Amino acid sequence: MSDILVHTEDGICTITFNRADKKNSITAAMYAALADALAAAQDDAAVRVVVFQGHEAVFSAGNDIADFLNTPPTSDDAPVFRFLRGIAQFPKPVIAVVCGPAVGIGTTMLFHCDLVYAGDNAAFAMPFVNLGLCPEAASSLLVPQMMGYHRAAEALLLGEPFMAEAALEVGLVNKVLPPSEATNYAQAVARKLAAKPMSALLQTKQLMKKGQTALVLAQMNEEAAHFGRMLREPAAREAFGAFMEKRKPDFSKL
Repeated sequence: MSDILVHTEDGICTITFNRADKKNSITAAMYAALADALAAAQDDAAVRVVVFQGHEAVFSAGNDIADFLNTPPTSDDAPVFRFLRGIAQFPKPVIAVVCGPAVGIGTTMLFHCDLVYAGDNAAFAMPFVNLGLCPEAASSLLVPQMMGYHRAAEALLLGEPFMAEAALEVGLVNKVLPPSEATNYAQAVARKLAAKPMSALLQTKQLMKKGQTALVLAQMNEEAAHFGRMLREPAAREAFGAFMEKRKPDFSKL
């Protein structure tokens, strides 16, 4: 069975991370499938809303580290960048339902969604600095905008998890529910949106994002350039080596 499931019904395209045995960690092939699914949903007039979901116990642990090291994103057309540009520019409403851990891109992709519903077991983390890297997905722009600078600094510089209620407080999440109810609730909201006039939804989202998309794409490009450089530097090599060897990294000389 595919690691990314795509199902369209009654105007709702549901995209599911389907690799729970690996904590829904994302491979390059999965990013390609996500990018393709978004492109198809954008072009399909029958699709009115997109919903991203994972499992009740885990949304996504972020990049699959082994796959990431084997196929690092070194070009603009890398699958991860195609996915990020796709979700940043997607014109139709996008909902995410998040239960359990949402790590790295599992959190940063949410800043490009229009509505986010979380299980009360959700834990968000952006540990890029801990891996010797910088933020991605324009999170260095969007996190301070949403959270304010000091909370953004706490989230991005320390890289420690924050829970669903904290995400609700800063506006990343619209509502917190029991994990067993979150998916059904998000689908009910998606049905409400799908019943509304598409032209009004598209125009309203475009007006809300006016001027923002160009800034987001420019920030993504700048982040990607730094990210690619840092990936080859000693701090990242030490961080990933320690991860693969199941030991604590030593940054004392870095």
